[in-house]
Amino acid sequence: MGAKPIYGVGLDAGSRGTRLVICRLEQGRVRFLAAGAALSQGWSKGRIIDQQAVADSIVAALRQAEAGAGISVDSVVVGMGGPTLRGANGRGVIELGRIREIEQRDVNRVVSRAARVQLQEDQMLLQLYPQDFVVDDHPGHRDPRRMLGSRLEIHIHLVTCSVQEHNSLVGAVNQAHLEVEESVFEGLAGCYAAVFPEERREGIAVVDIGAESTELAVYYGDSMQLASTIRVCGDHFTRDLAQGLCLSFEDAEVVKIEYGSASAEASAENVLVEVPTPENREHRHVQRKLVNQILEARSTELFRFVRSELARVGMDGALLGGVFLTGGGAKLPELCDVAEQVLRCQARYGLAVGIENWPDELHDAEWTTAAGLAMYSAKLRVKSAEDREAAGWLGKVMR
Repeated sequence: MGAKPIYGVGLDAGSRGTRLVICRLEQGRVRFLAAGAALSQGWSKGRIIDQQAVADSIVAALRQAEAGAGISVDSVVVGMGGPTLRGANGRGVIELGRIREIEQRDVNRVVSRAARVQLQEDQMLLQLYPQDFVVDDHPGHRDPRRMLGSRLEIHIHLVTCSVQEHNSLVGAVNQAHLEVEESVFEGLAGCYAAVFPEERREGIAVVDIGAESTELAVYYGDSMQLASTIRVCGDHFTRDLAQGLCLSFEDAEVVKIEYGSASAEASAENVLVEVPTPENREHRHVQRKLVNQILEARSTELFRFVRSELARVGMDGALLGGVFLTGGGAKLPELCDVAEQVLRCQARYGLAVGIENWPDELHDAEWTTAAGLAMYSAKLRVKSAEDREAAGWLGKVMR
């Protein structure tokens, strides 16, 4: 009898689109099986307002993916983001009493102590990421086990989110008859799918631009330095066009997709585009340069906020590995150019790598988070309950 196959299932329940990816782990490699997508319902401003509608969107994507993979799915790793997400640094210290070999129980104790932070009302700990262990005032240790010391200290980065929003998302997944294996910060998932470990060591940032929220994840060395949300998202670009061109939100979205660019530099003054008008009105034309000037202003503002967040953790000008843009909002042409100008580092689209047979039609920045969640799920399922317990807190952190 052959070994039972190991599947990885990632669910990206976004405010505009719901995407689900099914992969299988074969000989240590993740292979794509199928994917499903559906329009999202039940969201407003990055928050769930109709749990049943969100569940219906998940079911639609799930059925499509299950039909393609030929299997039935009962659990998923789900991405968590939105305006309630926060990141903060924590520190824990324990005294060992005498110089002795550091054991796993010591690591568990110091991590537990660092995680005891006073959270704001309605905030819960989503994930924690060890940054650095200090043994007897000597920093820079990734794994202190089996080292000799009398004092152990840890620096970690904590990611928190709203209890209510987390419960609403998990509840919607459960209503879709699925179990949540783990809820994961979406910025981490994008990084997991698009960035190689050696690139993270040089300093990188992943900017996941969604319709109603934008997440930022920053890595330096092997550790996460910052998890944050940015107040500018894809819908802000559309609203700017709607207001500047006197259009409805839906018409402005069409103009953005068909004619928009994050840079107005290459747009000629004499190029006009036709914009939608109400019935019984003559067709109206506007300069394409004006469209792109509006989008360029908002693009610049987005990356200025990113730069401000980088400066907060001393990473401004330190992204030698560059910035990776993911999410549906990242598909605006020339957005990488604006990112490079503002952040003063190379920028590229964060596309899924490391999954065998990944379809060309999914080689798109809006599928990166779902791909990363599926990869995370596959690796998570490899670890048995005994292995996770033996590895302690370090083993639960996917790198």
